[in-house]
Amino acid sequence: MEKTFEHANRLKRLPEQFFASLVQKVDKLKSQGFDLINLGQGNPDLPTLSHIVKELQLAAENPQYHKYSPFQGYPFLKEAIAEFYKREYNVDVDPNKEVAILFGAKTGLVEISQCLLNPGDLALVPDPGYPDYMSGIALANAKVEMMPLLQKNNFLPDYNEISEKSLQDAKLMFLNYPNNPTAAIASKSFFDETIELAKKHHICIVHDFAYGAIGFDGKKPQSFLQSKGAKDVGVEMYTLSKTYNMAGWRIGFAVGNQSVIDSINLIQDHLYVSLFGGIQYAAAQALRGSQEAVRELVNTYEKRRDIFINGLQKIGWEVEAPRGSFFAWLPVPKGYTSEEFAAILMEEAHVVTAPGNGFGESGEGYLRVGLLDSEERLAEAVKRIERLNLF
Repeated sequence: MEKTFEHANRLKRLPEQFFASLVQKVDKLKSQGFDLINLGQGNPDLPTLSHIVKELQLAAENPQYHKYSPFQGYPFLKEAIAEFYKREYNVDVDPNKEVAILFGAKTGLVEISQCLLNPGDLALVPDPGYPDYMSGIALANAKVEMMPLLQKNNFLPDYNEISEKSLQDAKLMFLNYPNNPTAAIASKSFFDETIELAKKHHICIVHDFAYGAIGFDGKKPQSFLQSKGAKDVGVEMYTLSKTYNMAGWRIGFAVGNQSVIDSINLIQDHLYVSLFGGIQYAAAQALRGSQEAVRELVNTYEKRRDIFINGLQKIGWEVEAPRGSFFAWLPVPKGYTSEEFAAILMEEAHVVTAPGNGFGESGEGYLRVGLLDSEERLAEAVKRIERLNLF
């Protein structure tokens, strides 16, 4: 008879995956033959840029990359990352001491809590926010305090609302702009204020810059590292998933404070032998090459945004246009919870959205929509919603 082995406590502490049940509902409706427009996910719908794919094909034939990669990644990729930061943000980064290669930014965002938090330590987390911040904190057996992101404060945390005790106790703070799920952006002055707070209270800042390339209306999103003193108090995590449509390649990086980079490299030394060298080579070419295709990608998302948001406004849904990321954050009409309204859209209009409460308590009252389908399908989604006569 097969034995059952109990999960370790650290696995029992992991939060439930809220969206697993959403996926099941989507699959069930699909199996019944319904044509669903799925705007509930955050998976880029367009293929990786063709010139990057060609670089991987060439690199895959190089026997050098058939061996184990250097534990902490190839120097050429770290140098490309430093060049990228200098070119895009005018930020100087030491490729040898201030860069860690990540197996996708998600890995770094989960690892960082295990690197810096002991059991009972406090982390400050945006609410709503990316659910995997909580996963790393749970694995570290640390405590969490939520920082509400409210419309009245442009979906930025209000540091005046955090108690002095919590600021003294906190060791780690997660931020993410352009923001998932609210699509808000942050200013240099906000990051300046954050650095001042972090220095005063000895808090490490982790800025999740996953959507760093995606800003609208001609405005380039601000890097945390563009603010003076950022590297004194934290790191920024970047992924190639969104900028270059490389989600399945699982490659990202952390840049910034040397002691934090050291801790990430140390934990990864024990978990991995770095990424396949061919992927590292292709990633370096993506960062170093022409960025024209990235600009075209951002234009594609902006056109989709305009068609979708203008369409919703015309049918009477009072929504605001996102300023960054490839998401829209839509207020639910009065009289419905987020989950109730998402269920109506899915079951009656066959348009899938993500209920805001899945990202935290302060997400209640909103839906997150991904602009991750064609302009035609987004326009069709608006028509389907209009036919429900809810506005």
